[in-house]
Amino acid sequence: MKARAAIFDRAGQPCRIEELPLPARLNAGGLLVEISVATICGSDLHTHAGRRTEPAPCVLGHEGVGRVIAVGEGREGWLHRRITWSSTDSCGVCPPCTEWQMPQKCERVFKYGHAALDEASGLHGTYATHIVLRAGTHLVEAPRHVPDAVVASANCSLATMANVTEHLPSPCHVAVVQGAGLLGLHGCALLRAAGVRRVIVVDTDDVRLARVAEFGGEAAISGDVASRLADVVIEAAGEPSIVKEGMRMLRPGGHYLLVGMVHPDSALGITGEAVIRTCASLRGFHNYAPRHLDRAVAFLSESALPWASLVSPPLPLEHLEEGFALSATRRWARVAVAMAW
Repeated sequence: MKARAAIFDRAGQPCRIEELPLPARLNAGGLLVEISVATICGSDLHTHAGRRTEPAPCVLGHEGVGRVIAVGEGREGWLHRRITWSSTDSCGVCPPCTEWQMPQKCERVFKYGHAALDEASGLHGTYATHIVLRAGTHLVEAPRHVPDAVVASANCSLATMANVTEHLPSPCHVAVVQGAGLLGLHGCALLRAAGVRRVIVVDTDDVRLARVAEFGGEAAISGDVASRLADVVIEAAGEPSIVKEGMRMLRPGGHYLLVGMVHPDSALGITGEAVIRTCASLRGFHNYAPRHLDRAVAFLSESALPWASLVSPPLPLEHLEEGFALSATRRWARVAVAMAW
């Protein structure tokens, strides 16, 4: 058997479909997963467009769900399970893993969808029929009643927002989320579930804003939110120009949480004085720990929100380039790619 994979060579060049051999054996703790569905994350759009740089050639993609078809020693209990997994693999022994409770910042972190093709099997991304997971990768069984395309993005957007919303200021009656993409909608739903009375989601796109009410939020056009209103503001748009407005909306002593700008073109247009005079807490979030993925999947399982409406009908892997183009239109919060066609 061989895997089919979409190989990314460089920005501006279409991915090519290539067959890669499946590993003859797995290391202890490793798993071979047959991917059913992957979804296209904004970070991959940035890489594809040249806005951020990754090792190449490589298999992009880190949002996925699949079934375990082979296991290494110690993981026998996971065979044949339908799972999703953390977007990073960590060592479990360095200070970030043990003392700081931030395994996503492991000193030897491995990031799925961000590794060169010539490293080990090369099957490191979700834009392929198979992926090889390492021993330090956190696994979560996918709930049977949650569709593949909904589960797939839990291991990026929803788990990251579970991290962002884990510790909120007290009191926290009003929250503003900047950006009505999937990050923003996930954040909105989690904030409402956490008991935040009012969640305002700000964007400039009427189509994206039309989805907000279904997830418990109030839609607002940028610039229309009152000053000093919010206990917490979450930047989830990836656009540095909105930070000044975010600070304007934040009450004294509030929290400004940055999560969307994971690309180099992200210089903040605010002064230190603005932070100091607001007595603001300013914090960045990148990825998540295993407990956040657990929380994300449990939230999907328990909530009755219309997550499936945010995901496109699946495209075949061979049409991945169409998927990138469709993602850029923002018609769907996530574009799905199905491996079996």
